[in-house]
Amino acid sequence: MSSHHFVRDKQEAALLVANGQKCSDNLLHQLLEWNPFLLALDGAINRLDEMGLKVDAVLGDFDSTDNLQEIIAKQHPIQVIEAHSQDKTDLEKGLDYLISEGYSSVNIVWATGRRADHNLANISNIVKYRDLLNITLLDDYSRIFILPRAFKKWYVKNTLISLLPIGKVVGITSQNLMYPLNSEDLEIGVRIGSSNHVLEDGIVEITHADGHLLLMECFDLPQ
Repeated sequence: MSSHHFVRDKQEAALLVANGQKCSDNLLHQLLEWNPFLLALDGAINRLDEMGLKVDAVLGDFDSTDNLQEIIAKQHPIQVIEAHSQDKTDLEKGLDYLISEGYSSVNIVWATGRRADHNLANISNIVKYRDLLNITLLDDYSRIFILPRAFKKWYVKNTLISLLPIGKVVGITSQNLMYPLNSEDLEIGVRIGSSNHVLEDGIVEITHADGHLLLMECFDLPQ
């Protein structure tokens, strides 16, 4: 069974595997190199076990995991975290667990690509937990995370970037984007900043005055 490297005092981000559409094996193995603690929601544990991957912890109510005891025996040692509350989704329970364990960052995969309502709920959790946990949502086509008031990052020319406001975001200014923003507002249902591009190799700067602004790095176009 494949394993990943050891945790160093929870300095690295955890990796949370939900139960949506599977990402490529290449992406998953890349993340395992950098995210040594692997938490699986119970809907994903069967698929991860079938892939021969070592899971550190599994969380859920386990109503749909018929062969749980067999998997636990194969995965030993593994933490089994029962979470039966119906007040939160399994993903939220997973995030709560990581916070209680002292993690400050998490990468999430298999959280998109099936039901649209689940996709929206999972994306909204990036905002819901912004003051508690740095969340990055990844699949084979995009990387989504929330922006601080001032953001700087180096990008290759023509990298596809979308700015997604959750609610209304005011006073957005950008540098080195093909379609610049100059103290402008974005709002769901009014105007969003989809399908922008990096103008030249170099630093992209994005600032905003108030609101919750998500950045989506998109990979579905040639770089």
